[in-house]
Amino acid sequence: MYFTDRGIEELVERRGDEQVTLEWLGERLRDFVDLNPDFETPIERLATYLARLDDPDDNDA
Repeated sequence: MYFTDRGIEELVERRGDEQVTLEWLGERLRDFVDLNPDFETPIERLATYLARLDDPDDNDA
């Protein structure tokens, strides 16, 4: 198990039954970056990955 899997597992365990909108997620990501500016690049990459996940014309996803 990767170190990051622990946080993902906790997220699923604590909030796995909830439904959220992408707008809500975007706001939480902005809040996180405001509090942790060193993580701006990884959060930007994650958001871009999620935005382009099913885009057949995007080879970077």
